[in-house]
Amino acid sequence: MKSIWKKIFIIGLLSSISTAWAVEDKLVLENCHLGEIRSQVQCGKLQVPENYNKPAGATININFAVLPAIDNSEYKAPLMFLAGGPGQAAVELATMLNQVFREVRKTRDIILVDQRGTGKSSALTCEFLDEDDVYRVLPDQMDIQEVKDCVGQFKGDVTQFNTENAIRDFDVIRSILGHEKINIYGGSYGTRAGLAYMRMFPESLESVVLDSVGPIEVPIGLFGQSGARSFDLLVKNCKSNESCNKAFPNVESEFQAVKNRLAKEPVSIAIQHPRLGTPTEFVLDSAKFTGNLRFQLYSMEGRSMVPLVIHQAYLGNYQPLIGLIARNEGEQLVYVGLLFNIVCNEDVPQVSSALKLADANNNFDGAGTHLAWDMICPYFPQYRPSADFYQQVTADIPTLILSGNLDPVTPPSNGDFSDKTLPNSHHIIVENASHTVAISTCAKDIINEFLTKKDPEALDESCLEDIPQETFMTSVNGIQ
Repeated sequence: MKSIWKKIFIIGLLSSISTAWAVEDKLVLENCHLGEIRSQVQCGKLQVPENYNKPAGATININFAVLPAIDNSEYKAPLMFLAGGPGQAAVELATMLNQVFREVRKTRDIILVDQRGTGKSSALTCEFLDEDDVYRVLPDQMDIQEVKDCVGQFKGDVTQFNTENAIRDFDVIRSILGHEKINIYGGSYGTRAGLAYMRMFPESLESVVLDSVGPIEVPIGLFGQSGARSFDLLVKNCKSNESCNKAFPNVESEFQAVKNRLAKEPVSIAIQHPRLGTPTEFVLDSAKFTGNLRFQLYSMEGRSMVPLVIHQAYLGNYQPLIGLIARNEGEQLVYVGLLFNIVCNEDVPQVSSALKLADANNNFDGAGTHLAWDMICPYFPQYRPSADFYQQVTADIPTLILSGNLDPVTPPSNGDFSDKTLPNSHHIIVENASHTVAISTCAKDIINEFLTKKDPEALDESCLEDIPQETFMTSVNGIQ
């Protein structure tokens, strides 16, 4: 179980004080190299208050990086990336983001900030020796004492590692880097952070991109209905695809059969650990089966393999599923301490029993996405955000909203909430895309156009029509 603190599938976002703290002697900025980016970039650390209401108290260092504009002959306000999760470290994504936003970087700096509690910004992590338990332990066998031990390892006042303080950190960095205004891109939970930025510091923002929205009206963690919707669309698209329908005509019924079989009796499979190379026992039950399939629904590549994995599991061959898990084994998807710290305090308290029952009423994984929150949240330190945190955001800032129609966690209906309350927004729904649209589609080019025009209604969206329909792998050889 201990490896849940290393990696988890999401089953599964005082302006005067902020500005006053931005003094030069608390900043370290130097040239560096990040990841596979060939050109030299800048790496920085900024000392900020742990608690902004106690500026003379304890401090923490916020890690950030600046990918300088290739052509800076004409100043353009930079783009700051707000990472997802909650719990992703933006600087760790530098290589990928440099590629995704290469057109943006031609004329603008890109600012990456490790949100407090992630990366090199006082990460909320636990040190355990066991790292192969993801292949052995079932979700319902989590050890509460290990949860307590993990929380006990966190350093500092964990209640200060919240969304609003993260936004204060971001705005201090904006200011100390000398930018009157910036543009922001938020993906997934980063949209929640982006909305908070719009509410707290609207004067600091030139424009906003919200990709795969987590609006304040929809608590993070209720993914039952959205996951079922995404899976239903996959089944529908498989039936519409001649080769997929021919290979897997009964994909939905086979899924239910495997799920029911594993619910009655989990299976144990002897495998070679993909990272350690040692013999290990892979224990699979219904929750682990649906949880790993849910993770594949996030990307078009992952979705393409789901019917094949289901069919092979129905035949008793779980190796394709194990292969999918192995692809992600060992990756630091999110810093789980921050994920639970934020969701358990900012979202779970907003979830009523009626909302949980409604969300669990689905044919995909029922209440499976609630399990981790129910078990772990009671053992995290409690805080509550400000009263303003849950207010609808109405800032008059040019805002581009992107949604993938196939998204299993932030469906297009989420984007509608923000589109209704923001007076200068435009919501684009990409039919054949899943989570975080810009990362894998031409929407990144639309973003670059938007950053220049600042008019969300005057964009060339024609490239989205060329995104192909879902395709599916129909054999272990990869033939589609």
